[in-house]
Order: sequence, then structure tokens, then C-alpha cells
Amino acid sequence: MKAIAIVKYLFTLVGFAMLAGAFFIYNSTSAFLKDAVTAEGIVVELLASRSDNSITYRPLVEFTAQNGRVIEFAPTTGSNPARYAEGEQVEVLYQSARPSDAKINDFFSLWGAALILAAMGAVFFLAGGGIILFIALKGRQDEILKTSGVAIETRYQSVEQNTALSVNGKHPFRVLTQWQNPATSDIHIFKSNNLWFDPSAFIDKETIRVFIAQGNPDKYYVDLSFLPKLK
Repeated sequence: MKAIAIVKYLFTLVGFAMLAGAFFIYNSTSAFLKDAVTAEGIVVELLASRSDNSITYRPLVEFTAQNGRVIEFAPTTGSNPARYAEGEQVEVLYQSARPSDAKINDFFSLWGAALILAAMGAVFFLAGGGIILFIALKGRQDEILKTSGVAIETRYQSVEQNTALSVNGKHPFRVLTQWQNPATSDIHIFKSNNLWFDPSAFIDKETIRVFIAQGNPDKYYVDLSFLPKLK
């Protein structure tokens, strides 16, 4: 449970930080474009960067600023295959006060970093926020069922591991109970919320109380309040 608590808040925090970083880059680029002037540049070389088993290429661009200085610069990010070729002409944007901080005038060069960071941030934020929201809504639903649901006595069946969920290589446990609806004769199997310890040794009763929604046994809460709490 501690691992899930850490993950949900960590993902949300990391996602928020990435979104904030993307917003900062967006504002910085927007401010840069307001005062930027253009120049014609040429790709004089492709700079190869190796990491692990991959290679990316960054264009080294040369242009002449308004003050006559010849400036060379390269974007901070590369690609494979290379997006430019040696000798290719490109339009350059720069600020007169700092011509060395120039950028190639294309969409990815200007906005690519912000878009990538925003996309990654959205994934982390939605994952963490989704876990937080799901747990909050599930807890609220359980409280509603405990206060306004119909209490029924169900027959204890077994304890199973929920292999659909894994944290640090461990699966939680669920208590299974069975009940036959006297109105329809249908058999219902109820599964408890996840437990991060094996409760088998602490279940010494044949029946377990379950709270079901009025007229809808598919919405239920298995009452395991008799079990010890995990510290």
C-alpha cells in the first residue's frame, strides 16, 4: 500500500513538473519570437551523438548576423534519420542582442521540446491523478454502501491473489464470498477490496457481511472490518 501511495503522488508530481516545464519552454519561445529577426543559414556539418546503441544527428548551422559576425550553432536535440543535409539552406531566427542563441525556423525546432515534455507530463499526471481519483471515488462508494446499502450475510468461500495487479512483484489478496439471491435464485460471487497480506489465518467464520446497493447486487462492499489492520 505504501508503494501505491508513493507511486500515485510521485507520478502526479513528476507529471506536474513536466507540464510546468513545457509551459515555461512555451513562454520562453513565445518571448523569443517577439523580438527575433531572420537570416539565411546553411548546414555546414551533421554532428553525431551516440548513446547506448543509437545515433542521432544535429545540424551545425552557420549564418551571418546583422552586425557582420559569422555565427555557428546547433540545436540541443537531434534525430535519426537526420532532418537536414549538409549544404542545405535553412531560415534562422535570432535576437540581435544574443545572435549565438539562434534557432532554426521550423515547427519542431521551435516547439518540439515543449510538445514532447507536455505529452510525457500529461501521461504521468493523468496516470497519477487517475489512481488518486479512482481510490477517492472507490472509498466514497464504499462509505455510501456501508451507510445506505442492504446488509446481507454471505458464505465465505476462499482467499485468492489478484494477479491482475502487481506492486514490486507482489500480488494483493482478495476474500471471495458467495450468496444466492432469494428473489431470483441467482448465485453472486463477491470479491473484497485488495489486501496486502494473506488474511486466511484470520478468517474463522463461515459467513461474512456484504453491503449491496438497493436493487443492484453488482454494486457491493465486502465488510472485512473484523480483520486486523496492516501497519
